[in-house]
Amino acid sequence: MSKYIESETLELKEKYTDAICKEIVAFLNASGGTIIIGVKDDGTVVGVNKIDETFRKISDIITTQIEPNPQDEVSSELRFEDGKTLIVINVSKGIKHIYCQKKYGFSSAGCPIRVGTTCKEMTSEQIRIRYENKFIDSEYMIKKRATLADLSFKELKIYYSEKGYHLDDNNFEANLNLRNQNGEYNLLAELLADRNNIPLIFVKFKGNDKASISERSDYGYRCILTAYERIKTRLQAENICISDTTVRPRKDTYLFDYDSVNEAILNALVYNDWTITEPQISMFDDRLEILSHGGLPSGMTKKQFFDGISNPRNATLMRIFLNMGLTEHTGHGIPTIVKNYGEEVFEIEDNYIRCTIPFDKDVLDKMKNENVGNNVGNNVGNNISLNKTEKKVIALLIENAEYTADELALKIGVTKRTIERVFVSLQNKKVIERIGSNRKGSWIVIK
Repeated sequence: MSKYIESETLELKEKYTDAICKEIVAFLNASGGTIIIGVKDDGTVVGVNKIDETFRKISDIITTQIEPNPQDEVSSELRFEDGKTLIVINVSKGIKHIYCQKKYGFSSAGCPIRVGTTCKEMTSEQIRIRYENKFIDSEYMIKKRATLADLSFKELKIYYSEKGYHLDDNNFEANLNLRNQNGEYNLLAELLADRNNIPLIFVKFKGNDKASISERSDYGYRCILTAYERIKTRLQAENICISDTTVRPRKDTYLFDYDSVNEAILNALVYNDWTITEPQISMFDDRLEILSHGGLPSGMTKKQFFDGISNPRNATLMRIFLNMGLTEHTGHGIPTIVKNYGEEVFEIEDNYIRCTIPFDKDVLDKMKNENVGNNVGNNVGNNISLNKTEKKVIALLIENAEYTADELALKIGVTKRTIERVFVSLQNKKVIERIGSNRKGSWIVIK
């Protein structure tokens, strides 16, 4: 009777096959085990002929084909039986919550688990639970210390209060994971703080390349939620509309699909690796480019990305955007962009993702023929009656939300009292709203 019998912790292979990658992952996701190459299923020892080549293939599996990297949990050695050479792969129980075959990502096909003497695919629910645990334990935004030690969160608390959340001040920071294990403010806290050292830049170029900058606006150094709202408003203002009044109903055509651009911005924020640098938003004469750093999150395939499977690098930040109603967890963002512009607008590399939104050619031709210039503020409140002063105030607030009534009055050439009346009017029309106190707060253009 053979000394080798397959079990929950022992797998026999007559020779090397690509299925060994799956077997290793299955053991990592279970309680560990051993794979012996050179033994038939019935326990007959046949040995391995191409030993060096087989070792290289095993090494390739361990270093490049499994995510997360399992080098500390997998080792291989030679064993000699009956004058024949066997290769033994020892697999410890994985120290991470979940492992996958890279080519399939964190899908059922990519995440097997050892059950009895076979490999079973994990269910989507099993993968979700393990993956969430992985994020809770290892998300870098929670672990990385903030560059500033003294942070405040007045704006964030206002956002939560306006959404009907009643968070106890004593537990606010703990509930939102704003401190790391050492009790220090973390990177997530810095992104959400009233003031921080993190820019969020919108650059407008002359022409179709980066040879000449026409404008550079920084909407960062503040709570990321406010920065996002300001960027969103700016892009809404840039979205020129042309109307065809010769047909009924009137046909409006915009420079770009605003929903697609908004989804691209949101995805850039939650997929971006903030340890590298902030996302970049660039506007050219013929397109918008939204660049995030870090590429796809570990274990995510391009197919999953385009299918809208939600796997953000910054899961905790995503949850906060969800709480604020700024995004959904339905994964419809990327499919929305693909539906309107196709997969080709995405350039996905190991260290970045670039989304390029081309401008509507009819609108570009109309702009060129009519010599349309800077339109900031013209598209805000399209369906609301605004006077000339109100439009000027909106345009200036889009550029700098912290302008005071005195500063706006000086720039526009009216009295401070006129600006104060404009503030009241625009608030009543629900075009702007105040974030924070009258003395230290700022304005957000919301339409």
